[in-house]
Amino acid sequence: MYNTSHELILCIVNTGFSDTVMDAAKEAGARGGTVLHARGTANKEAEAFFHISIQPDKEIVMILVPAEIKDAVLHAIYQYAGLKAEGQGIAFSVPVDQVVGLSAGKPVIDTSSVGEDAPPQSPQDISES
Repeated sequence: MYNTSHELILCIVNTGFSDTVMDAAKEAGARGGTVLHARGTANKEAEAFFHISIQPDKEIVMILVPAEIKDAVLHAIYQYAGLKAEGQGIAFSVPVDQVVGLSAGKPVIDTSSVGEDAPPQSPQDISES
């Protein structure tokens, strides 16, 4: 099992509720996310099991967060957009074993879970390879 420093939170909600998810996530410390449009395939049996009406049009909100705030973000999303809320969302997280990108305007390469074959550590090393 990896000891990861980041988690990817995925939240699937009815169309129109991605802002609710992002507002809740930001209150818990997340900085941003990406919304994808999707279509659900649930059937009447799933509706009966969860005791909800399932709308086919969905939005998937992807939020990359530091592992230490994952639980707080998931809890906030559950409170504002969970199955019992109007958005009828489900949320889950998956570990991320590497992150390359920008954070607060500074390049970030997180290689805490990789061995000696890790990518270069500075932007100069990246541009020279």
